[in-house]
Amino acid sequence: MKLFYIFVFVSFLYACNASKKVLTAQDIVNNAIAKHCNGNCENSTITFSFRNKTYKAFKNKGIYEYERTYKDSLLAVRDVLTNDGFKRYVNDTLVVLNDDEKFKYANSVNSVHYFAQLPYGLNAPAANKLLLGEATIKGKQYYEIEVTFDEEGGGKDFEDVFVYWIGKDDFALDYLAYSYAVNGGGIRFREAYNKRVVNGITFMDYNNYKPDNLNIELIILDDLFQEGKLKLISKIETKHIEVSVE
Repeated sequence: MKLFYIFVFVSFLYACNASKKVLTAQDIVNNAIAKHCNGNCENSTITFSFRNKTYKAFKNKGIYEYERTYKDSLLAVRDVLTNDGFKRYVNDTLVVLNDDEKFKYANSVNSVHYFAQLPYGLNAPAANKLLLGEATIKGKQYYEIEVTFDEEGGGKDFEDVFVYWIGKDDFALDYLAYSYAVNGGGIRFREAYNKRVVNGITFMDYNNYKPDNLNIELIILDDLFQEGKLKLISKIETKHIEVSVE
């Protein structure tokens, strides 16, 4: 009987220690992806519209194809970004592009798909994740996760820096901030809203803010947001979402 009580006591201590496990940045990101994707993001076909253009993302076990189609006057443009690179078709004819054009168009396509499918993508091989600390926004507690990218595999925008606020209790991604260098550089803070689940995958729209001062740390943008010191410059809205899961 004595051995039985010892076993119960040890089991209790183990359970308590397990419940107090300190989560790493990788653990938190994994939980956020599981929360938003329900295991469906990695093998899916997603279509949506954004600012009068149609986007399509096909993903299957690391193989991806991101597409953007739209009409420009009488021209039908189809941009395709895959593991092998970028191609542009105009009226179904492949267009020869220089390297600068390829980068510009590929970056534009990838950026829209990246934000539309967050937090999926934060486990990209070139992504580095760091737990900065914790914060409270509008009474809710969050983990603050910084994401940077290696130069190799991180694209020409590898110097961009991101901070994500992920709920401590529900692992929901509610806010993000980032700094970028293209087009003169800048800083943005985004507030997620209109969350909806389509065939198991969560999608969000965003209020897009910017600060007056660009020489600030991303991690303080949540404080400026709560103090009303950020300027709303646009809304990021995806529409007509359809999801097919393999």
